[in-house]
Amino acid sequence: PGCSTRTSLGVSTSRPSPRRRPAADVPYGQLLASLWPLMKGHPVLQRRCFYQGCLFAAFTLFWTAVPLHLAGPAFRLDQDGIGLFALCGAAGAFAAPVAGRVADRGWALAATLGAILGAAFSFAAAGFLGGSLVGLAVVAILLDGAVQFHHITAQRVIYSLAPEIRGRVTALYMASLFLGGAAGSALASPVFIRFGWPGIALLGTAFGLLALAGLALHRLRDRSAA
Repeated sequence: PGCSTRTSLGVSTSRPSPRRRPAADVPYGQLLASLWPLMKGHPVLQRRCFYQGCLFAAFTLFWTAVPLHLAGPAFRLDQDGIGLFALCGAAGAFAAPVAGRVADRGWALAATLGAILGAAFSFAAAGFLGGSLVGLAVVAILLDGAVQFHHITAQRVIYSLAPEIRGRVTALYMASLFLGGAAGSALASPVFIRFGWPGIALLGTAFGLLALAGLALHRLRDRSAA
């Protein structure tokens, strides 16, 4: 704080940077101990962690299994070809600004439903398009866009809970996200070896439907409590 900065044009400015200081000096161990009560006390955080955990499981399932599929007898792509195919995943980044605008307009529920349905549909389509390179590219773009769309929407929702707990909220959310991702990665190889690409498509669809079932159950609980 209080330091001068230099712009990209080399012009020095004397405007002080803002002070950032926590409201309370809480020991690290106490912060860790507060994570579970924090999760337990915020149903909205629980739901977003569950949805994104399911979607990220589908995401890592696809991107772990698809190189095996592309290298197999159906396509026989080499490492360069598989690397080029992976560029399809970059298209999902274009969903981020759209998701931000949608969430800012208060359409978080519609965005969540659309993202979950998009992920489930992409894997259902993957079962029919597994023999087409163009079809798989479309599936990759749709899946990545859906996962990114919910990720932005979820952050918009959970970060509005309370500014003072934002760091711990991030820790819980990202931990659940990567637990789901680890599950998808771990299942990809054994499922592909035993059941082939149709098994991957079925499991990915199941992850999407699991998130959809959670959303439906949460909505029913909200209505019964109203």
